[in-house]
Amino acid sequence: MTTKKRAAVIGSGFGGLSLAIRLQAAGFDTTILEKRDKPGGRAYVYEDQGFTFDGGPTVITDPGALRALFSLAGRKMEDYVSLGPVDPMYRLCWEDGDVFDYTNDIDFLEQQIRQRNPDDVEGYRRFLDYSRAVFEKGYLELGHVPFLDIGSMIKVSPALIKLKAWRSVYKQVSKFIGDEHLRQAFSFHPLLVGGHPFKTSSIYTLIHALEREWGVWFAHGGTGALVRAMVQMFEDIGGKIRLNSEVVKIDTENDRITGLVTSDGYSDRFDAVASNADVLHTYDKLLGHTRRGRQQGKALAKRTWSMSLFVIYFGLKRIHTHLKNHMVIFGPRYRELIDDIFKAPHLADDFSLYLHAPSLSDPSLAPEGCGAYYVLSPVPHLGTADIDWDEVGPKYTDRILDYLEKHHIPGLKQDLVTCHTLNPIGFRDQLNSHLGSAFSVEPVLTQSAWFRPHNRDASIDNLYLVGAGTHPGAGIPGVVGSARATARLMLEDFGMPVPEL
Repeated sequence: MTTKKRAAVIGSGFGGLSLAIRLQAAGFDTTILEKRDKPGGRAYVYEDQGFTFDGGPTVITDPGALRALFSLAGRKMEDYVSLGPVDPMYRLCWEDGDVFDYTNDIDFLEQQIRQRNPDDVEGYRRFLDYSRAVFEKGYLELGHVPFLDIGSMIKVSPALIKLKAWRSVYKQVSKFIGDEHLRQAFSFHPLLVGGHPFKTSSIYTLIHALEREWGVWFAHGGTGALVRAMVQMFEDIGGKIRLNSEVVKIDTENDRITGLVTSDGYSDRFDAVASNADVLHTYDKLLGHTRRGRQQGKALAKRTWSMSLFVIYFGLKRIHTHLKNHMVIFGPRYRELIDDIFKAPHLADDFSLYLHAPSLSDPSLAPEGCGAYYVLSPVPHLGTADIDWDEVGPKYTDRILDYLEKHHIPGLKQDLVTCHTLNPIGFRDQLNSHLGSAFSVEPVLTQSAWFRPHNRDASIDNLYLVGAGTHPGAGIPGVVGSARATARLMLEDFGMPVPEL
C-alpha cells in the first residue's frame, strides 16, 4: 500500500484554503496550520452584539474559480454556500454630489457616461475592448501559470509590450476617456489589490473586464460563510485544520524542509510545505535560522510594499436602504491623496473611503431592524509613516464617522451600537504583515510575474508560496489563481496528475 505524501499549508486565507483543497483532492494528506481561533486569514469574522462583520475581502468575483475547487473534490459549491449577484457592482460618489453606478447593465452604464461626456461612450467601448484583451492574456492565460525563470518572462514580453504594460492604469484609461470622474471610475481598481493607479501596470485594467465578464457577487452569510464552506468541504474530503496553532519554525535539513513546529507544542514531519503567511515573515521568521531565510528576508525587505488600511466595523440600530452593498467615496483629491498614502511620512487630512453595507444583501448579519457596516480608508504602511495609531486611531475613527454622517448616513453617531477598528498595527501583529502592509508586495510591473516572489522557492525545493505575496498577486481571484499555480508545481514535483480546472 502506497503511503500518501503529506503536505502542510501555513495559514487559512483564501489562497491557503484553495491550495489545501486542491492538494487534498489530488491525493495529498493535507494539514492547515492557522494562527488564529478562526480560519480565513484576512477574511476573519468578527461578531458582537448580534452583528457579524467580515474582517477583510468583501468583493467576490470569478465565482467559477471558486466553484472549480468544489468540483475537483466531486462536490457542488451550492450544497455548501449560496452566492448572489450585486448590482450595481459599486456605487461611486464624489464630494460635489456626482454619483455613478458601476453596473453590468451596459445600456445604463453608457447612459451615465453619455451624460458626463458623449465622446467618452465610444472611448469607453474601446477601453473595454482593451481591458478584455488584457484579461484574456493576463488572467485567463497567465493568471494561474507559475513564473519560475527569466525565460518564462521573456516568452510573454512581446504580449506585454503589445498591451502597453509599461503604462500605468490611470494613463491607459486616460487614453480612452476624457472626463476626470470617469477616469477615476475606471482606474481605482488597483487600490483594491494594494496598487497605486498612477504606478500600477495597465495589466491591472483586466479587473474591469473580469467584473464585466462574471459580475460581482455576495455570499449569503458574508464572505465568512464562503470561508466556512471551503473549510467544511476540505474536512469532508479528509483534510485537517489546526486552529490556534501558529507556526514558529520550519525545520530543514540539507536544503529541504522536514517539518514544522507550532506555538502550541505541535510538531510533525511533512514532505512539502506551502506558506500562505506573509512572504517576508515566512523567510525572515519561520526560516530565519537558515541561510536561505536570512538572504530572502533581507532581499524582500528592500521591495516596495503596498499601503495599509484603517478599517472600522460598526453596527447601527437602523437600516439605511439608500446605500448600496459596495460604495467607493472619493475625497476632494485623487492623485495627490494616493501619492500621500504611498509616499508621505504623515496621515493626510483628507481621505477616500470604501463603504460596505452587507446587511442590505443579507439581513441576518445584523439584529432585526439594524444594519452592519464596514468602512475602510487606505493609509500609509508603518515604513512610510511612523504614526502612533493608539493615539491617532480614535480621532481618525471620529473623523471618518463624522464624514459619513454628514454625507451618507444621517444620524450615524446617535444610532451607533458597536464599533471597533483594525489599523496597520493590527495588520502587523495579528496577521504578521510586514510593515502592516494590507496586500503584501506592491503590484508594480517590476514586482509582477517572474519579478514577484516565486510560487516555489529556488533553493528549498519542497517549499512553496501561495497568496498575495506570490504570482499573480492580491485579491480573491489573484490568490485563488496563485493556489492553482502552486498546486500545479507541487503535483508535478511529486508525480501526481494535474487537473484541468
